[in-house]
Amino acid sequence: MRTTSALLLLLSMLLSRVAMAQDRNSAEELVRSLDDQERIAALKRDVSALERLWSAQFTVNAPNNQVVVGKSAVLDTFVRAGVINFSTFERQIEFIRADGAFVIIMGLETVQPISDAPSAGLVAGQPIKRRFTNIWKNEAGTWRLFARHANVIASR
Repeated sequence: MRTTSALLLLLSMLLSRVAMAQDRNSAEELVRSLDDQERIAALKRDVSALERLWSAQFTVNAPNNQVVVGKSAVLDTFVRAGVINFSTFERQIEFIRADGAFVIIMGLETVQPISDAPSAGLVAGQPIKRRFTNIWKNEAGTWRLFARHANVIASR
């Protein structure tokens, strides 16, 4: 009887771990797709898509050493002001982890500005490589980009 109970407990624990791993994997895959949608929306300066993908509390620690809090403020400071205005925007995910209500993505991105944005150190036509971290949060069943940090990789 004890052996059967112990086996059932062990089996239950294993199945629980498998279910948790499957949930993590599906969250990672979904957010990976949303992260690419966000990249494309930024490239196209698609404000309605960015509003849908970004949390109301979206916070950015930007390459120009500025921290901007709130979706509206980020849209005004970077998108509507023309700082985010790229001919190309590529993102390589090097790390992704789901942990409860959060998915963390880290990697390398390369942008090529269409216009100069001196306050952000962007020069039209000059490709910029930067390290990034995007943190997505599940808000009432919908994944939204909650926080972002990017920094320019200094050329040598």
